[in-house]
Amino acid sequence: MFAFFNKLYKPGKFKKNGDVKDVLVVALPMLLSMSFDTFMTFIDRLFLSKLGPAEMNAALGAGAVQLALITFFTGAISYTTAMVAQRLGAKKHRDCAKVFMQAIYLSFICVPLLYLSIPLGHIIFGMENLPADQLQYQKTYFNILMFGGIINLVRNAAPCFFSGIGETKIVMQAAFVGMIINVVCNFFLIYGAGPIPAMGIAGAAYGTLIGNFVSTVILFAKFFSKSYHKRFNTRHSFAFSKPLTVELLKKGLPSGVEMFLNMAAFQLLILMFHALGPESATASSIMFNWDMVAYVPLIGLEVASTSLVGRYVGAKEGAAATRSTYSGLRIGWAYSALIGMLFIFLPGVLADIFRPDANVGASAISIFENARPMSLFMLRFAALYIFVEVLLVIYAGALRGAGDTLWVMFASALMNWFVAGALYVTAYVFHLPAHYAWIAVVAVYSTAPLFFLYRWKSGKWRKHLLDAKA
Repeated sequence: MFAFFNKLYKPGKFKKNGDVKDVLVVALPMLLSMSFDTFMTFIDRLFLSKLGPAEMNAALGAGAVQLALITFFTGAISYTTAMVAQRLGAKKHRDCAKVFMQAIYLSFICVPLLYLSIPLGHIIFGMENLPADQLQYQKTYFNILMFGGIINLVRNAAPCFFSGIGETKIVMQAAFVGMIINVVCNFFLIYGAGPIPAMGIAGAAYGTLIGNFVSTVILFAKFFSKSYHKRFNTRHSFAFSKPLTVELLKKGLPSGVEMFLNMAAFQLLILMFHALGPESATASSIMFNWDMVAYVPLIGLEVASTSLVGRYVGAKEGAAATRSTYSGLRIGWAYSALIGMLFIFLPGVLADIFRPDANVGASAISIFENARPMSLFMLRFAALYIFVEVLLVIYAGALRGAGDTLWVMFASALMNWFVAGALYVTAYVFHLPAHYAWIAVVAVYSTAPLFFLYRWKSGKWRKHLLDAKA
C-alpha cells in the first residue's frame, strides 16, 4: 500500500492545479489515516460489546463527552493546517515549522483547562439517568482519556504540519502503526492474558492512549528529520512567536467553538437516545458506531480541502482553489456510494457484529435482540444523508482554508443544534418511537449542507485572497 503512495507522491513535485489527482495526493492518505483512527475506536467498542451492551454504550457515551470537551482546544489548534498551507503557498517555508511549534505550545497550555472540565463530564453523566453499571463504566473510561489529555491534544496537532504542506503519507503511516498498537493493546488489556489482568473498559482507554502516543512519536521524529530540517528549518523553530500565536488564536478559536458546539449537540443526541431506554440506547450505539466509520474518513477529505484551498489562497490562485473543491466532491461521492450500498443492503451483518457473547447473560442478549430491528432501520435510513454529507465536509473545509472560519462556526453550530432540536421535539414532545426521531434527525441534517454550498457559490470567501500575504 505504501509503495503506491511513493509512486503517486514525490516531495517537492506537487502540481498546483487542483485536479482529482492532486487532491488524491493529499486526500487519500488523510482519508486512510482517518479510517485507521476510526477503526481504532471501532475496535474498542467491538471488543467491549462482547462484554455486554453496558460497556459498549458506556464507551460511546464517555467518548462523545470527552470529544465534546477536548474539541474546543483541538478545533482551535487545527487551524494550523490552513496557516501552514498559506505560508507554503506564499513560499515562506521557515514559517511553516514556526506555526506548528506555536500549536504545540498551545496544546500544553490547554492541558490544565482540560483537567478542570472533568467534573463537567461527570455532571453530564448524572443527567443521563443511566443504569448504575453503565454509569460506572462511563466514568472510568472518561477519566482515563481526560487525564491522558496531553497525548490526545498533541496527537491532534501533530498531523497539521504535514497536512498543511500536502505531504500526508507520513500521517497515514503513523496512524496505521498507532492503530496496530492500539488493537493489540486493547485485546490484552480488555480481556487479559497471562500475567496481564483483564481490565475491561479501563483497558480500552489505556490502549487508545498508547496507540495515540506511538503515532505522535513517529510524526515528531519525521518533523525533526534531516530532510524536513533542510526544507523547513524545523530544528530551529522553537522560538515563541506572538504574531503567529495571535493569528492562530484569532482564526482558530472560531473553529474550536464550532467543534465544541457540534460535539455538544452530538452528545445531546446520544443522551436523548439513551434516555429512551436500553433498546434505543443499544440501537443508536450501533448506528452511531457505523456512522462514525462512514463519516470520520470524510474528515480526511475536509482536511485536504482546507490544505489545498489554504495553499491556493496563500498563492493567490482562486481558480485552483475552486478546482480542488470540485475534485474533492467527486472523490467524496465515489466513497459515499460504497458506504451507502453497505448501509442499504447489509445492515443485518453490520448490526450483528455487535451481538454480545452468549455467556454474558440472558438480559444483555434480550436487549440486543429487541434493539436489532430498530438498528437496521436506522442504518438503512442513514444512507440518505451520506451523499449530502460530502457537500458539508468539502465546502466547510474549503471555507476554513480560505479563512472564512467565523461563518463556518455559526452555520455548523446552528445546523447541529437544529438537529438536536428535531430529535427532542419528535421523541419528547410528540412521544414518537426512536426510529421516527431518527427520521427527523436525518431530514434536518440533510438540508443543512446546502447552506455551505450557497456560501461557497456566493464567492465571499474570495476576499481572503486579497488578505493573503504574498
